[in-house]
Amino acid sequence: MLTTLNTPYTDTRASDLAWALGREPLPALATLELELSDVKMELRLLGASHQVLLEDERGSCSETVACIPGSSTPLPLGVAKRVGDWEYEFAARVEKLSPGSFTGRAQELLALVSDHPHGLAGVFPGSPNAFTALLAQRHEGHVHWRTWHAYPQDGQLVATRTRVGVRVPAKRLSPSGV
Repeated sequence: MLTTLNTPYTDTRASDLAWALGREPLPALATLELELSDVKMELRLLGASHQVLLEDERGSCSETVACIPGSSTPLPLGVAKRVGDWEYEFAARVEKLSPGSFTGRAQELLALVSDHPHGLAGVFPGSPNAFTALLAQRHEGHVHWRTWHAYPQDGQLVATRTRVGVRVPAKRLSPSGV
């Protein structure tokens, strides 16, 4: 789903993004509710940022990547945590692209996400290459999502990927080591 966000594009930078796990739902400009097998999921666009909410019978989890005033947790390159009965893995990278490459990559990503049934993208008025996009899927018992935050004024594209799955207990070895 592609939407135009009803908010002005402000000069934020990739370095302004922060990461948070477990935040309460923030006011959203656009949302997409999904049910992937037994997991309820809500993709949320928060202007130049995103929030993903998960819930099933085991509990809930939320991920927020946003310009959070007063946050002391910058965007990490990677995180692996246990959240209740879930294993949570997050990774982020910042790509620096030339103006021509940036435009091509932006349009490619917007086409991919807007045509996908589990995709949500928001474009800012006045700048077709300023957007935030999310794409979710379920694969092999895990919920995965990818996000992209575009900063055309700097030629920067922040890409994140997250995987959440049920924690599998470690196998115990018998006394014989088998």
